[in-house]
Amino acid sequence: MSEKFQETTKKFTGVGPALITPFKEDLTVDREALEKLLVHTAKGADYFVVQGTTGESATTTLKEKQEILALVKTHNPKKLPIVFGAGGNNTQAVIDFIGQIDLSGVDAILSASPHYNKPSQEGIYQHFVKIADASPVPVILYNVPGRTASNMKAETTLRLAQHENIIGIKEASGDLGQCMEIMANKPEEFLLISGDDLLTNSMITLGAVGVISVMANPFPEVFADMVHNALKGDFSKSNESLFKLLPINSLMYEESNPVGAKEALRQQGVCENYVRMPLLPATEGLSKRIAEKIKGFGLTPLNPQGGN
Repeated sequence: MSEKFQETTKKFTGVGPALITPFKEDLTVDREALEKLLVHTAKGADYFVVQGTTGESATTTLKEKQEILALVKTHNPKKLPIVFGAGGNNTQAVIDFIGQIDLSGVDAILSASPHYNKPSQEGIYQHFVKIADASPVPVILYNVPGRTASNMKAETTLRLAQHENIIGIKEASGDLGQCMEIMANKPEEFLLISGDDLLTNSMITLGAVGVISVMANPFPEVFADMVHNALKGDFSKSNESLFKLLPINSLMYEESNPVGAKEALRQQGVCENYVRMPLLPATEGLSKRIAEKIKGFGLTPLNPQGGN
């Protein structure tokens, strides 16, 4: 195992919270709340993922993305590695965007497979080759068919794994067979990272190095216990945490991500639950159900919406 690979593996082993972007009531970025979020998530984070889909990157401006990244760099409590989201369905626009971002202090970019266009596997391959060629920092692929309407097949991932500037994949297909195929045939130095919180333990048994996570926003310590125990091979302890998270996981996505995560964070006093349209804040019913589940974590939630 090369020294460079050992360093890369260490940076991206464990939990990378896919950070939400806190907003004020007027829907401007809440910088103070973002600082609180960094302190909160650092309790269980091994690295930060900034402006991924959970960060509502689809509705933040270029200037906001630049400012959010700058704030994370300067208010990084444990000086953790940083991954920055840089994807899209216009290949040249992604390349141009990368050139407009100060990536100093950024350890990798996370780039989702193109959405909406539904390109062929060859189109996906060529898209990522162009991005990897242009990026001054390593690239982590992101396969998330639930958002992109197309699956990046294992054979395409394995072709891309040969590129010297592509170091891994956040795999969120939910297909463990596809994950097995990647693990069985990938180069040693290519990282498999879970993109599905509840499948993380299963993926670690296959050789995944950790997860880029939604649930690590509201529940960083429980989630970190789950992942770190799994990485140590203690699946008895790991599954205790997994089964604790299981009842609340679906509530994080019931009204779309990051609506549930923001509501859970609001109830812990970390930030407000404002999201940008077309998303809407959690309904009163969802808020109350999240509050009930939070009690199971030994937390006393703030009043859910409509509570007294």
